[in-house]
Amino acid sequence: MSAEIEKLKQFFAAINRNDMQSVTKDFDPQIVRIEPQGFPTAGTYRGIAEVQQHIIKGRGSWAEGTCEPEGFFSSGDKVVVYLYAWVRLHGATEWSGGRFADGFAFRDGRITEYHSFGERREALQWAGIDEQTNTE
Repeated sequence: MSAEIEKLKQFFAAINRNDMQSVTKDFDPQIVRIEPQGFPTAGTYRGIAEVQQHIIKGRGSWAEGTCEPEGFFSSGDKVVVYLYAWVRLHGATEWSGGRFADGFAFRDGRITEYHSFGERREALQWAGIDEQTNTE
């Protein structure tokens, strides 16, 4: 899974530098993005253009900040990324953020699924990764 992890490192680096063209370079044309209820732009998004617009909307709300990977865990065709986001939104003076996880499914080196999880353990369960073998 090292090639997939490298692709995800590049994906988050592109988000952090606001490079929305590079964000989609490893997406499968039929990608599905799921952001759960309670997240700022909750919903299901399908296809490269729709997922890219979703990411642009979310990243566009930042005045400054980052979303940094803290750990990568893989099982079969799935990779879970532990993340720490720390951002200041446009029009805000306070910084906000927290720890969460994203899950990615790959097929033939392309990202076919992209899920966000408020609780890291939920991401591990989605990927079929034993929570006991993974520490933060």
